[in-house]
Amino acid sequence: MKLEGKKVLLTGASGGIGEALAQALAAQGAHLLLHGRRASVLERLCKELPYPERHQIVIADLGSPQERARLLQHPALEEGLDVLINNAGCNQFAWLEDQSVEQVERQLLLNIEAPIQLTRALLPRLRKPAVVMNIGSSFGAIGYAGYSVYCASKFALRGFSEALGRELEGTGIKVLHFAPRATRTRLNSEAAYEMNAELGTQTDSPQDVAEAAVIALCNESRRSWLGWPEKLFVRLNALLPGLVDRALAKQKPIIERYARHSPPPPAVGKGNPTAVMTEKER
Repeated sequence: MKLEGKKVLLTGASGGIGEALAQALAAQGAHLLLHGRRASVLERLCKELPYPERHQIVIADLGSPQERARLLQHPALEEGLDVLINNAGCNQFAWLEDQSVEQVERQLLLNIEAPIQLTRALLPRLRKPAVVMNIGSSFGAIGYAGYSVYCASKFALRGFSEALGRELEGTGIKVLHFAPRATRTRLNSEAAYEMNAELGTQTDSPQDVAEAAVIALCNESRRSWLGWPEKLFVRLNALLPGLVDRALAKQKPIIERYARHSPPPPAVGKGNPTAVMTEKER
């Protein structure tokens, strides 16, 4: 796919990987509809992009069916869409028993239900040939202590991508799954960064991830895993999960030390989901 002149809806564009993706896509000549929940960030980003007059923004909480519906009514979508990039989401680094009900629900809602519902609603508006790219994670193939709910949502996103891609075979719509490893963004807590440093886990910059994502998009690569040895661990976990069990068991004391000392879940109710955690500051 050549991105020049293509209309792209990018969710979660207001931070980290999202901002870097917007820059990389705009540099390729794409016309962007940038989604996020922070108007000031999106407005600044839009002004900084090449040919800012080509791009528009839409503010919505994808966790709300009403706000998703408002996004779908944006005038930029009236003439159709060439690319949908499901990038928005969130995580919580903590032992399962230490997570609040709201934190569990928010991760499942933003990471898997929202992209499924958004994709379902937009399928009739995709101008063929078209592409749906779902931004996953290496934790969508490797279950990792401290990220049980996040892993569950990303495993589900990978399965959704694979199944929908096979469902749409021959229709002119391709579904891609792009899975970065740890990335230096505001999505991750300080405890997670400190743990990665002690374990020697490599992290990528948002710009490197965005560059790789655009290459995968242009090549229409159905499955992309970023980073080494993460690619190896993905394959080992599929073929010899017991081997990965033993390797990660050695890391568990370090993981637990950081996960169990993460800040406690904030005392908020369902009425204010934005206070539970931030939407994917990729």
